[in-house]
Amino acid sequence: MKRSTQFLTLLILVACTSASLLFAEQWLMFGGNPQHDSWAREETVLNKDNVKSLKVIWTAHIDTVLKEMNGLTAPVVAENVLTAQGHKDIVVVAGASDTLDAVDIDTGKVLWHKQFTAEGQPKQQSRWLCPNSLNATPVIQLGGGATTRDRTVHAIASDGKLHSLNIVNGEDRKPPVPFVPEFSKNWSLNLVNGILYTSTSQGCNGAKSGVYAMDLNKPDRPVTFFQTGVAGAGVWGRAGVTVGTDGNVYAETGDGPNDPSQGKYGDTFLSLAPKDLKPIDYYTPSNWVWLNRKDLDLGCFSPVFFRYKQRDLVAGGGKEGRLMLLDAKSLGGANHSEPLYRSPIYSNEDLFSAGRGFWGAPASWEDPGGTRWIYVPAWGPVSAKAPPFALTNGAVNTGALLAFKVEEKDGKPILTPAWLSPNMGLPEPPIVANGVVYSVSSGEDALQADTEGHLMNSGQRIKTSPGHAVLHAFDAETGKELYNSGEAMPAISHFSGIAISNGRVFITTLDSNLYSFGLDEER
Repeated sequence: MKRSTQFLTLLILVACTSASLLFAEQWLMFGGNPQHDSWAREETVLNKDNVKSLKVIWTAHIDTVLKEMNGLTAPVVAENVLTAQGHKDIVVVAGASDTLDAVDIDTGKVLWHKQFTAEGQPKQQSRWLCPNSLNATPVIQLGGGATTRDRTVHAIASDGKLHSLNIVNGEDRKPPVPFVPEFSKNWSLNLVNGILYTSTSQGCNGAKSGVYAMDLNKPDRPVTFFQTGVAGAGVWGRAGVTVGTDGNVYAETGDGPNDPSQGKYGDTFLSLAPKDLKPIDYYTPSNWVWLNRKDLDLGCFSPVFFRYKQRDLVAGGGKEGRLMLLDAKSLGGANHSEPLYRSPIYSNEDLFSAGRGFWGAPASWEDPGGTRWIYVPAWGPVSAKAPPFALTNGAVNTGALLAFKVEEKDGKPILTPAWLSPNMGLPEPPIVANGVVYSVSSGEDALQADTEGHLMNSGQRIKTSPGHAVLHAFDAETGKELYNSGEAMPAISHFSGIAISNGRVFITTLDSNLYSFGLDEER
C-alpha cells in the first residue's frame, strides 16, 4: 500500500510538472501577466549573445480596417495548443474594425479570422481620442473551456460586448454578453481567478470613466463597475489595470476632480477589491491640482506590481515625468499623499501635455544577482536637472528607455538611475527576457496640436510622423544596444505593444501587419 501511494504521488507530481511546463511559455495578456511586469521568465532561446542575429521570420497582413489611429492591438500568445493538425503555437491579434485573428507562429499563416458584428450606432463622430473601435488588447484564458487544456480568447468588440472564442477554431464558446458601454474606449484586458478586468476613459460615447470586472465563474457573468470620477479621471494606461499577487486591483487615473469623500479620484493611484471593486486605499500626489491644470495626468501609465525584500510595491508615473514607489499595503500613508519614494523629474521639464513624460507601461525584472530593475519608456529629452545616470549611450532628444535599480535608503526603497538607452523615437512599453530588454520606437509624432494651436485630426498626425517603427534590444544591465531592426518595418506603431515567446518577438504596426522576429536556426 505504501509503495502504491508513493507511486501515485509520483504520477501526480509528474502530471503537475508536465502541466506547468505546458503552460510555462505563454504571453497571455498585455505585459505578460496580471502584475504587468513584462518579464518573460521562461524565455531561454534569445540571449545577449545571439539577439544580434534577429531577423524578420515572417510578416502576416491582417484583414482589418484602420479606425482613426487604431489598427492592431498588442499581440498575445498561447503555446502548445492541441488542434486537429497537431500541437500549434498561436499568436492572436485584434483589429480596430472588430476583427480577431489567430496566426500560426511557425508558418505565419492565419489559422482563423473572426469578424464581429457590432450592434447599435455611436452617438458621436469618431476622432483619434474616441475612435468608436475595438481598442482593448485581448486576453487568453487557460482552461476556459471543457478541460484544463482548453484556451479561450476573450475580446471586447466596439459595441461593448465580450466575445469568448475557442482559440483552436475561433468559434464562440458562449454567446457574446455586454461588458462595457457601447463604443466606449476600453483598455487591455486582465484576468485573474476567473475575474476579467478592463477600464474606460475619455468619456467616449458618453461612457463614464472607471474600472469594470466580470465574473466568468458564474453562468450569468455579472459585471461590477467602479466609477473613478466625474467627467474624467479615466484609466487609460496601455496595460489597463494591474492585479497584484495580493489579489487587489491597481490603477492610475487621469485628470479630473479629486474628492474621495465624494467618490472623485482624479490624478490618483487606486487600490480596489478584486470582485466588488470597492476602494481599499489610494495615493494622490500633493500637487494634483497643478497636474490637473497642466494636463500632466497619471492616467496614461499603467502601474507595475512586484515584490522587493519584505514589501509588495507598486510603481508608476505619468506625463509629469516622475516615478513613485508605493507600499501596496498603504499606498499613500495615513494622509494618502506620502509615497515611499517620489523621484525628481526625469522627463518633460518643458511641461508638454503630449509627447513628453512617461507613457504606456514600465517593465520590471530581478537579475540573477537579486537586483530589482525598473525600465521606463520616456518620451522627449531627459531633463537637464535630472540626477545623472551611471551609464549613458549617447544624447537623448526624442525619447529613451530609462533603467533604475530598486535600492534601499533609510529603511525605504528608492530608485537609483542606472542607464539610459540610445535615442529612440517615442519608445513603446518594454519587455524583458533573459537579460535583454526589448522596446519599439513608434516613429510617430505624438504632439496633438499644430503650430497655430489647432487640434490635428488622425490623418494629419499620421502624415506628420517623422519615422517608422523600429525594434530595439538592449543589454538589461548596461543599456548597450544589441540589435536594431532598421528599415524592416516601414509603418509607424501607435499605442501597441510587444509579445515574446520561445525565441520569437511579435510586433504590430499601423498598416495592419504582424511581424515575427526570430533567429535563422531551425525550430
